[in-house]
Amino acid sequence: MIDLHKDQANLVNISLLVFALLSTGIAVAPALHLQDNNAPLPGMPKMTAQERRGLAVYVAEGCMGCHTQQVRNIEMDKTWGARPSIPSDYYYSKQRMNVWQQSPSLLGSERTGPDLTNVGQRQASEAWQMLHLYDPRMVVKGSVMPRYGWLFQTVDSAAVQSGDVVLPVTGEQLGAPGKKVVATQKAKDLVAYLLSLKQAPLPSGVQADAFLPSPGADGKPLPAAAVEAGLPDGGAIFSQVCAACHQPDAKGLPGAFPALAGSPIVNEESPAKMIDIVLGGYDARPEFGPMPPQAANLSDAEITAVINHVRSSFGNNAPPATQEAVRSQRAVIAPETIAE
Repeated sequence: MIDLHKDQANLVNISLLVFALLSTGIAVAPALHLQDNNAPLPGMPKMTAQERRGLAVYVAEGCMGCHTQQVRNIEMDKTWGARPSIPSDYYYSKQRMNVWQQSPSLLGSERTGPDLTNVGQRQASEAWQMLHLYDPRMVVKGSVMPRYGWLFQTVDSAAVQSGDVVLPVTGEQLGAPGKKVVATQKAKDLVAYLLSLKQAPLPSGVQADAFLPSPGADGKPLPAAAVEAGLPDGGAIFSQVCAACHQPDAKGLPGAFPALAGSPIVNEESPAKMIDIVLGGYDARPEFGPMPPQAANLSDAEITAVINHVRSSFGNNAPPATQEAVRSQRAVIAPETIAE
């Protein structure tokens, strides 16, 4: 039996082993999981070189100490963004900064200042952002934010060069007539980053062909389940209503929308849970965006058709749903949508 009181070598070895196991479970494995199970939202612009430099300034100045970048799914957060944040919102900004620095911490935990998730939309003026950094009280009288004067230079008017960003601050305000305030490169980079902070819209309600190839474009015929039993074309309904989020191949978008291809819920023997989700929506998986309910948008026949299309396509093979089952669940989940 090992006596750790006397066997210091084994004590050190066991300690190192425990440290390695804990590091793997707490840090390495979650990081790899996030890296492999995230993707940008459709149409989300990639960060430019200047915006990435601005992100580095944002981190270096400790802005996340007073500002958050997370919109929670609660009433009081609605003012900060059009929707709750999801992992895909951070796809580009959470990439490793360089070989020595890990992905930056941006979420923040305190709101001494307002949330910045959508600040590029709320305050889209470069001049406003510059003045706010130079002296916050010039644009927000009650602000408690400190001045970031070291991001600017005061120069003679004659020294202003083409391409300089000159703040609308007069020499009289500075107490030095003939002087101008110009932004340093760090200030310009930081403002570029702040202006880039805009929530990418979820494609709910957007026609899939507005930004994605439509199903059937590869020449493959629609499955037979689309037209059986006199139901509407489930494939067409999937294209119009579902493909924008779940993608035309039903493989979803990691970090935003779950895959339907191979989904255990889709392939359950009973379609009851899938019917419930389509009728009433679903928000039980925080790693994905919430699915809106479709009871008010689709008839019983349309829901039956699209469910049967999904359950018999994309490699799925599950028994079909019936209109009677959909009608029965609608009476429980969304009775207000039953036609008179």
